[in-house]
Amino acid sequence: MKPHLQTTIWTLLRANASQREIERVTGISRHTIRAYQQRFAADPSNCPGVATGSDAVAIQITPPWPPAPVPVATSLCEPYRDFIEAQLRLKRNAMAIYQDLVDQHGFAGQYNSVKRFCAKLRHQEPEQFDRLSFLPGEEMQVDYGEGAPTLVPGGDTYRKPRLFVATLRYSRASYRCVVWKSSQQVWAELHERAFRHFGGCPQYVVLDNLKEGVLKPDLYEPDLNPVYAATLAHYSVVADPARVRDPNRKGTVENAIQHTQSTALKGRRFDTLDAQNEFLAHWERNWAAKRIHGTERRQVQAMFEEERGHLKALPLPGHAAGPSRALSGGRCRVRPLRARKRD
Repeated sequence: MKPHLQTTIWTLLRANASQREIERVTGISRHTIRAYQQRFAADPSNCPGVATGSDAVAIQITPPWPPAPVPVATSLCEPYRDFIEAQLRLKRNAMAIYQDLVDQHGFAGQYNSVKRFCAKLRHQEPEQFDRLSFLPGEEMQVDYGEGAPTLVPGGDTYRKPRLFVATLRYSRASYRCVVWKSSQQVWAELHERAFRHFGGCPQYVVLDNLKEGVLKPDLYEPDLNPVYAATLAHYSVVADPARVRDPNRKGTVENAIQHTQSTALKGRRFDTLDAQNEFLAHWERNWAAKRIHGTERRQVQAMFEEERGHLKALPLPGHAAGPSRALSGGRCRVRPLRARKRD
């Protein structure tokens, strides 16, 4: 540090100025000021303007006195703290509490005083979720998102296709595919591709209440799309539609979609859907499957190898579902509600 700055620090320290005050005046970091204060105290000959040799004078640096405590103004609401806390627990706002203080307790302060006091007392509890545990081969979650911009066939414009993601809940292994548009047939075919990709079927599938899968949402007896219901019946898989406006029930696939969009597809453009699907398959094999999952602290591919043997076998090639199964209707094959094992 330049000599004149050292002299400034030395002069202010002798005047018992605090480190914070010296920082405010000089712009020098408190860490630097503390280091020089210790240096001056350890060897007074290093102090600016102090003679060396036989003329050296031992100078003691007294630590700065603590600053005088600043008087803290007491809020006029402090005598009514218990009453205000009770009202806040009842979810009442500051205006209602202020009116009751005036009417019932003769409060002489202003509304802004009550408003500030309530803001300090309010404590918003963080939203908590139960972490569910699943057996291998038990659940698969599916949902749509947005893919990367892709060149529209026969044109020169780019548009984002629909990104289908199916994720096994135990291992977090995923199947990803982009399509231009969705329909009940496309939705069913995407499930079949996911089953073949994993080499087996889970016990049940958790899905959103989109029309391709659920015609009429209901907590206990949702009406499934007949084509989708027939597809799941053919593979002996049960549907478990999530509650309306409850995306956390299928948070695994929601995170998988976000991971795909932010890591694999961010900033990319593709000329065809096939090119994007090939890239997604490459990214899944080489990166997503080999990553260490943040919650489980294990490799996704290793967990999938454990889960693979617990998936139900696929129907034999050419085996078609019988009329009673293929046309089982929307109310059949819906997973009943049951208790959940929590970590």
